Amino acid sequence: MDKRTEIRLAGEGGQGMILAGIILAEAAAIYDGKQATQTQSYGPEARGGASRAEVVISEGEIDHPEVLSADVVVALSQEAYKKFAKTVHAGGLLIVDEDRVTVEPGVDAVKIPVTRLAQETTGKVITANTVALGALVGLTGVVSRQAIEQAVVARAPKGTEEMNRKALEAGFLAAESIRSNS
Repeated sequence: MDKRTEIRLAGEGGQGMILAGIILAEAAAIYDGKQATQTQSYGPEARGGASRAEVVISEGEIDHPEVLSADVVVALSQEAYKKFAKTVHAGGLLIVDEDRVTVEPGVDAVKIPVTRLAQETTGKVITANTVALGALVGLTGVVSRQAIEQAVVARAPKGTEEMNRKALEAGFLAAESIRSNS
């Protein structure tokens, strides 16, 4: 059986986690030649309500398109953490925005100041989703660095490509720092 990686990206509407899921799936399918599916869900409020994207990546055929037992959960809001932190399987990876999410005692999570890094790196908190993608790929290697870079640039609005590259790099650097301190 081919290795299947299940990823759930969650946050508030407006944080760009659904777009992040689309970009991750495109990186896998278009630029890395893997199989990928992406599904999404968001609350009735476009901004501020809970939203999530689910991405399944595999070397082989994907027989079920939704996340059954998450290998990775990324939570950029407290509500997303409350809803989805427990859906990561034992031994899986939980990544949270350390400035926006309070982790319960005993919960093993990788804490990254995602939104702060976005603001400091690009001057725009809206690039937090791209920082999160850099951290996710840097920590897991689920897609190649080249593939995620190509997918981010392909989806970036005209004129924002360099800003998004910087946000992605900030995520990679955060992941590198975590790996070197482990």
